[in-house]
Amino acid sequence: MDSMANQMFLHSVERSFKAYLEVGTSRSTAKLKPLHGFIAQDLHIRLGEDYQIHAQGYGDDHEKVIPGRYQKKAADIAIYQNGRPLAGIAVKFVMQNYKQNSVNYFEGMLGETANVRCAGIPYFQMLILLDRLPYFSKSGGRLMHWETINQHNLDKYIVLSQDNPAQFFHSPDKTLVFIVHCQSCPELDAKEAYFDFYRQHPQLTLSEISFEEFGRGVILNDYDRFMTKVCHAIQAQ
Repeated sequence: MDSMANQMFLHSVERSFKAYLEVGTSRSTAKLKPLHGFIAQDLHIRLGEDYQIHAQGYGDDHEKVIPGRYQKKAADIAIYQNGRPLAGIAVKFVMQNYKQNSVNYFEGMLGETANVRCAGIPYFQMLILLDRLPYFSKSGGRLMHWETINQHNLDKYIVLSQDNPAQFFHSPDKTLVFIVHCQSCPELDAKEAYFDFYRQHPQLTLSEISFEEFGRGVILNDYDRFMTKVCHAIQAQ
């Protein structure tokens, strides 16, 4: 990961992480704006002024709806040209309690992708993960344990990477999996202690965890390459 675009994307992920820490909850949309806004702006620069890019944190600061086979979808990043929807990008940044929700995340991703792609709209997915995540209790007050991302957690994405999107409409046209690492911390057992520590140490780096090689459908830790593929698909319409 040595391109300027990759470094700038990592910085936008870090700014999103900082926003999450400042607000103190993953439910706030505040964490979306630095990340979605950067992606939208970068996409607009790459595609040019003939395209309209809609996202929180960019332009009119709103998501825009794109068609779906069964229902319309408010896309995290919506790409239009002359009022015509061309593509959508979904962005998920998981910062806590990943493993208990990973199946729901994955199945939800397949469903929303199928809905949009069956309407003839290209759809792309971006999954951003901390390689070591806190697991907070249901009441939210305690840090119960730490979850470390491993090969098993991404097996389903490796299978997905082998799919042919032309054959499987639940498969995104292209998926980015981006795994980042935050500074190690002392033993903590309370959620507020976690937020206090990382507000002082919010720096992120690219994770050094290695995984089995992905197929063509999934790109690991290379935002620049992913966006190049996205732009080519959009411009080919």
